[in-house]
Amino acid sequence: MIAIGRLCVGLALAVGSVGTAHAQPAPQSDSDFHITAWAPKPAELPPYVGVNRPHWKLGELLEAHRNDKDWSQTLVEDRHLVASYVSMAVGGRTRRRFHPDTPIFWVVERGEIRFTIEGQPPFVASKGFLVQVPYRTPYALETVGAEPSLRLEVAVAGASTLYPLDVKPVPVPGKQFVEVTLPGRGKYDEINRPYLDFPTEVVRGARRPGFFVHDDHVMAVLIRGKGAAPPSESDPGHMHLDYGELWLMLEGKTDYLIEGVPLFTADEGDVVYAPAGRFHRPTFGGSGMSTRLGINGFYAGVHVEPVPGRSD
Repeated sequence: MIAIGRLCVGLALAVGSVGTAHAQPAPQSDSDFHITAWAPKPAELPPYVGVNRPHWKLGELLEAHRNDKDWSQTLVEDRHLVASYVSMAVGGRTRRRFHPDTPIFWVVERGEIRFTIEGQPPFVASKGFLVQVPYRTPYALETVGAEPSLRLEVAVAGASTLYPLDVKPVPVPGKQFVEVTLPGRGKYDEINRPYLDFPTEVVRGARRPGFFVHDDHVMAVLIRGKGAAPPSESDPGHMHLDYGELWLMLEGKTDYLIEGVPLFTADEGDVVYAPAGRFHRPTFGGSGMSTRLGINGFYAGVHVEPVPGRSD
C-alpha cells in the first residue's frame, strides 16, 4: 500500500490521464489552482466487492458465453454507476422505455443495433458507435443484420425504468406500475449528441476526442494518444475520494497501475475499474494509437494526487 502524507487536491475534472498520469482537461479558468490538504484516505485498501474487479477481459467474457446469443453480465456496480455487457440475438428488441431523472448510454462492440429514440430519426449503430439518451426520453433497441449485437450499457445506479402507456412494463419484484404524469424531457446539445461514430469521426480526425456524456449524474470522456512505455511505478497517479472510476478500451492498448494491483495492459473491449480510495494511473500503451472512454459518476468530481517528494 502506498504511504501517503499530504495530498494535493486538484480542482479539475476527474477524467483519468490524458497522455500522462496527471494531464487533465481544463474546463475552468482557475483549473491550475491547487490546494494542499489532508485527505481521509482509507487506512485499509478499499476492496473490490461484488462483481467489481480491476480488469474484465472481453475475450474471456466472449468465451464464457460462446454458446449464448442473449446474455447480460454486469461488470461494474457501485453506488453511482452500473455497467454491463449485453448481447442480443438477431431480431431481438427491447420494449420502449425511459428513465425519469438520468441519462443512459451505450458503446456498440459487435453487430448492428437500430436505435429508435423519441424525437430523433431512427439510426443503425455498429461497432465503435457511442449512443446516449437523456432523461424522460423513450427509446428502444433492436438487433439488425446477420449476427447478435453486443453493447456495453452504462446507467446511473438505482435509476427507475418507466414505460409509455402503450407498452406493457417488464415486471419488477416488489413493485406495481401505476399511471403517472411527468414534465418535459432531456435535451441534446453540442456535447450530448445522440451518437458518435468513433471510427469515422475521431479516428479519421473529423472530431477531437473529449466529452461524450456531460451530466450532473455521470460523465464519459474520450481520451486518446499515442502509446509509449509506462512511466516509473513510483508515480501512483491519482485517486478519487467519493466515487470509483471505470474505463472501456476503444482502441489499442492502455497500461494500468492500480494501487494494490500489479501493472497490467487492457486491450480493446476490456473494462477496467478502480474503487474510490485507490490510486490509479492509466497511460497510453502499445506502439499505436490508444483510446479509452473514462466514466465516472460526477461531472465536477475532483482527483487528488500525492504531493511530490512527500511520503510521510
